[in-house]
Amino acid sequence: MHLARATNMAEESNTAYPLVLHSEADPSRLGGIAVCGFSTVGSVGVIAATHLIRSLELSPMGTVMHPKFPAIALIHDSVPKHPVRVYQGDGIGVFTAEIQFPPENDAYFGETVLEWFTKGGFDTLYVVDGVISNDLGIKEDSDLWGVSSKPSGRNNLDNAGIKRIQNGIVSGITGYLIAEGERRGLDITALLAECNPIYPDARAALIAIDGLSELMDLEIPVQDLLEDAKNIEEKVRQAFERAQSTALPAPGPDDEDDVPMIL
Repeated sequence: MHLARATNMAEESNTAYPLVLHSEADPSRLGGIAVCGFSTVGSVGVIAATHLIRSLELSPMGTVMHPKFPAIALIHDSVPKHPVRVYQGDGIGVFTAEIQFPPENDAYFGETVLEWFTKGGFDTLYVVDGVISNDLGIKEDSDLWGVSSKPSGRNNLDNAGIKRIQNGIVSGITGYLIAEGERRGLDITALLAECNPIYPDARAALIAIDGLSELMDLEIPVQDLLEDAKNIEEKVRQAFERAQSTALPAPGPDDEDDVPMIL
């Protein structure tokens, strides 16, 4: 009795958002490897997903819609698009969200990804995300971490030379997906690239793409992403330099005595 009641509550709270197929979409092309990336820390996931869509020339498949989503159109090359979309190519599908949603949406988005993954007949799901670096400066090399729901996925991480998270917590949509993957017996692997949360970290996304390419045994062009990383880093450096040039000097050792008291 209690188990049935708990199950019903879980089903009500984890309802997926509706996925609306585009008029020209071909559902028969679904299947293969699935990748998802969201606008989370450092925008690593959405940068990586966008790069996959562009570099592999994937076709739009559908749009995730809900009345509570903000009414917004993102313009790409003069074409308006909804912010949450799915794409499909030969043997690969990509799920992406280009705006950030409140944390209370995470489980719903997780269920939407799982429904797309299972009903689409995909074999493996890779979730690309960022993890906050201990060093917030711009670094040439950052760590890439992985965690997988199945032993076979963990072996693949080892074979690809990707460090496995042994103990810790993965939160948000990524955490939900890998935990549900383990519970449901689905092949789901998360790739977490060390990133700077202050700006869109294209270099961290590049590191994640390299790991993804190794796991998928697929060559993914990265030159454009490398150029994006360099451009972003240069803008960040310029912003830091401007901030330092306009900052007040640090107080000297004798300045404290010169501060008047206000009574």
